[in-house]
Amino acid sequence: MNIQHLKYILEVDTQRHFAKAAQKCFVTQPTLSMMIQKLEEELGVKIFDRSKQPVVPTEAGEAIIKQAKIILQEADKMRLIVDELKGEIKGELKLAIIPTVAPYLLPLFLNSFLKKYPLLKIKIAEFTTEQIIEKLKNHQLDAGILATPLNNDALKEQPLYYEQFVVYASRNETLMKKKFLIPNDIDINHLWLLEEGHCLRSQILNLCELRKKGLGVSNLEYEAGSIETLKKMVDMNNGITILPGLALNELSKKDKKFVRHFKPPVPVREISIVTYRHFIKQRVIDILREEICNSVQKEMLSAKRKQVTQIEK
Repeated sequence: MNIQHLKYILEVDTQRHFAKAAQKCFVTQPTLSMMIQKLEEELGVKIFDRSKQPVVPTEAGEAIIKQAKIILQEADKMRLIVDELKGEIKGELKLAIIPTVAPYLLPLFLNSFLKKYPLLKIKIAEFTTEQIIEKLKNHQLDAGILATPLNNDALKEQPLYYEQFVVYASRNETLMKKKFLIPNDIDINHLWLLEEGHCLRSQILNLCELRKKGLGVSNLEYEAGSIETLKKMVDMNNGITILPGLALNELSKKDKKFVRHFKPPVPVREISIVTYRHFIKQRVIDILREEICNSVQKEMLSAKRKQVTQIEK
């Protein structure tokens, strides 16, 4: 038995398919199958039920996989201890970011971070909040950057910044006559929303109390997949949408004339680095958090005079 054998069984458990697991592990399927069979013979039990498609762990296999995760975590911890003693930041960080944060935050810090820590390899992917939570629990990710609070005891949240919501509206909207807004100023029947699955949608529903008010009937219903699409729907079809503050960096001087801010306490979304409770690469998360906090405006680091908009439905 060795570390590589344990990695193989975890990948098969993740993929539930030997060929896909072999591809992820950069070995041939016969090699992966042989290595797992060798481990099964050594332990005297079957780890996977190969008669089922997709393959599933046996009862003994589930216990072995659970222990394998612990062993691999401890092995990683040993390497991290050695690296920290040497004063080195290296290895791999698997990071996921929700789509409504990634395009606005990454340009602010990523290049400088990579230059500072050239030995650290970062794998970044965009997933929804639910996907990130699931992948953190399954140890497929090291950390996620997403809106909080999540109210999940299995996760550790470390706030990064508080991003204000702003209104972007067409010139014919009544609220454009005001300099500062309150949520009740928004005509909910003119509001463009993101599609289901985005936490930003949930926050806007809570901010505007849409679940209580209900929506009127329109001859066009469109749920966008991105913030940029929301803006374009306002530009082409009039109406209102709500943007996160960092998205303003992408707006032209002309477009910014159609932005209105909320009165204090301004509604914000709390953006945090989230890890699983048994996460061990805390030193890497600390330097990443520091880099991000240094890249955003200082007033975004405090929740003072702000109202964190909840996510829960």
